[in-house]
Amino acid sequence: MLKATDAEIDSMFGRRTLEGRSAIVTGSTSGIGIGIAQALARAGAAVMLNGFGDPAEIERQRAKMAEENDVDVAFDNADMSRPEAIRMMVERANARFGQIDIVVSNAGIQHVAPIAEFPAVRWDAILAINLSAAFHLVQATYGQMRARGYGRIINVASAHGLVASPFKSAYVAAKHGLVGLTKVVALEGAEFGVTANAICPGYVWTPLVEQQIDDQAKSHGVARDSVIRDVFLKNQPTKRFATVEEMGALSVFLCSTAAASITGTAIPVDGGWTAH
Repeated sequence: MLKATDAEIDSMFGRRTLEGRSAIVTGSTSGIGIGIAQALARAGAAVMLNGFGDPAEIERQRAKMAEENDVDVAFDNADMSRPEAIRMMVERANARFGQIDIVVSNAGIQHVAPIAEFPAVRWDAILAINLSAAFHLVQATYGQMRARGYGRIINVASAHGLVASPFKSAYVAAKHGLVGLTKVVALEGAEFGVTANAICPGYVWTPLVEQQIDDQAKSHGVARDSVIRDVFLKNQPTKRFATVEEMGALSVFLCSTAAASITGTAIPVDGGWTAH
């Protein structure tokens, strides 16, 4: 699997390009979220992690990220389905860092079922965490970004924010909504130095995806390579997974001064999936 190294990322975007900035990254205790958080920290930003998991492992990751990058790294376990919890997380981040310059909404959940059988409670939960949480996070941080004349809002959508697949009604609706929210925030912030962009990944190599591959191979009695080729990468012409490092590098670029004119976009990182 092709993968950008830390040295390559540093050479492309420059180490410490975000020195003095502070970020909140939701859903950042694993997968894409922690990859983005790590990239921002490497670029010099203080980072508030958020998510769930084993407390000891989260603390290990937090301490390691802080030490390796010589930045302040905090953790907040705010529940992204609760607007008040999101606002309190922002208050705690402001108290610790002094300001919030960057917000990355990455937290998300999934459920797959035919629409006639889709549980209403799962619909509500997916819309709350995958879409409404991003609205509440932006609302709680946009004012200070506008007042300072700098802000970077990144919403991690999906290829499913641009195209649909069967049995994913809530996820597709939420991700399409997230792309729409991104465009509105971009227009409102355009004159005030606040940009908003959506990253739309296809399948990204994460521990969760790796486990899903193994589970499907076992349950269907087929080779692991067949599951990867015929299921996961069926719609990705490159026939390779995107990587969390690629998501992190793109996020750092979108937060840089070089990306000041990039706003209101939905950027596919999907190996050509949405080019069909």
